[in-house]
Amino acid sequence: LLKKGDLAGLWKHALPPADYATLRADWSKRDPNQPPISEQDRARFNETLQQFTAPDAEQKLYAELEPKLTQMEQQYKDQLPVLISMGDALVKRGIAQNTTLDAQQKTQANAVVDVLAPWAQKTPWFDQAKAKQAVHVAVTTVRQLDLKSPEALRAMDFDTAMKKYAIGYAGAKQLLAIYGLSVDDTLDSIKLSELENKDGHARVKIDYTLLGKPLSTETAMVEVDGRWYSESMLKNARQSHQQHEDNAAGAAPAPAPAGSAAHTD
Repeated sequence: LLKKGDLAGLWKHALPPADYATLRADWSKRDPNQPPISEQDRARFNETLQQFTAPDAEQKLYAELEPKLTQMEQQYKDQLPVLISMGDALVKRGIAQNTTLDAQQKTQANAVVDVLAPWAQKTPWFDQAKAKQAVHVAVTTVRQLDLKSPEALRAMDFDTAMKKYAIGYAGAKQLLAIYGLSVDDTLDSIKLSELENKDGHARVKIDYTLLGKPLSTETAMVEVDGRWYSESMLKNARQSHQQHEDNAAGAAPAPAPAGSAAHTD
């Protein structure tokens, strides 16, 4: 489902029916703490959208990008490996300081960074032909998204949002593929093996290949009504629902105290 970009189907498959129904119901509930859209936000949204949807958008964007790429290549080509190494160190420091990841997840995240950093160092980011392909993908993707306004973006229901996300996801995969990273190849390489299964809880090993490098991680599963689900995904979905409930309770007007109504004779 993830390879096909069927994100709605992925959520339906990844959560028990009751939790999936809750996710759909919660999706359109507006966060009462979300600030209103300002005129400045609206103008910035429209300006950005126009850059990608105008009839000559692709030609204009590449015409602006081409000299910038030449300048950046002259300035940063030799420094780029060093800059990426610095970024590698910063990312790993952030992983180490992250309080939401356990030791296993931190080890896995560091392993992924160790694969991505050499790829990023060798990737021809300033290549003009690849940049032209990337601009084409970006323009095509934004046009397919067919976004109308920031208000419409906020008001999307679950099904509409999943369709839009699927378009964005497909565009992102194409962009990565242009620079040599195939998400589909990684998804095709995944193999699962059971490590432990007891009392409705299981531990599964996930082996996969990223950019030709073998990696592995483990995940905890929980059985609900005869089907197995990711324990962390289910926990996060239920915590998110509880947050929606708490926000709704906080936004609701407090009931009037007994006897506070005005009386007339």
